[in-house]
Amino acid sequence: MKTSSKIQAPKTSKQTAAFLLLLCSLVANGASAQTEDPWRETNEQVFRLNDHFDQLIVRPVASGYTLFIPRVARQGIGNLFSNIDDINVLVNDLLQFKLYAAMNDSGRLLVNSTLGLVGILDIASGFGLYKNEEDFGQTLGRWGVGAGPYVMLPVFGASNARDSVGLVLDTLFNPIQYLDGESLRLTLFLVKETDSRSGLLALDELITGDRYLFVREAYAQRREYLVTDGQVEDEFGDF
Repeated sequence: MKTSSKIQAPKTSKQTAAFLLLLCSLVANGASAQTEDPWRETNEQVFRLNDHFDQLIVRPVASGYTLFIPRVARQGIGNLFSNIDDINVLVNDLLQFKLYAAMNDSGRLLVNSTLGLVGILDIASGFGLYKNEEDFGQTLGRWGVGAGPYVMLPVFGASNARDSVGLVLDTLFNPIQYLDGESLRLTLFLVKETDSRSGLLALDELITGDRYLFVREAYAQRREYLVTDGQVEDEFGDF
């Protein structure tokens, strides 16, 4: 019998990854394909262009990055961009009145920016100050703004109406945007995206069936997971 119970998502990064992959598997098999998608025809066209660009350029570059850049260097690069992102995370903690998280993330930012050599080393995690994920899309969702229609953005990929607005605000609060020199900003953007894409290479083989539907539903599930802080509806109830 189906119930409206809730399940608490796991806390550790490995458990969270497994949990989200399970959700992706379920939606890929039609268990929860309910995302509002009135612009599907246009979205699919943009998705095909993005996917072609990814397969032609982005994925090979990310694969080469993983192959030729030592792991310790990649870890430092990822840590650096994560530290920059913590500024945005802290702002959204405060906007959502998550004061405990704000104390955690301000401490994390301070420790990693100093002892961690501007974030290259993640010293804060060793002190129990673990990274949170917050952005303006989540903040809007926290205050009752619905996700709205699904939208596939050129280059940036899967999104929705709410998160597209949030993306603009996230960009405005990114310190990289205010560095002198367009070439420097572009270089940092490309390195960040390459590093991010390299972390997803192992997940490519997990996409099954209709790639567009898989990405759409996986995105919708992940955003719900983040907005609700890991509280997700149990679609299957008790057996």
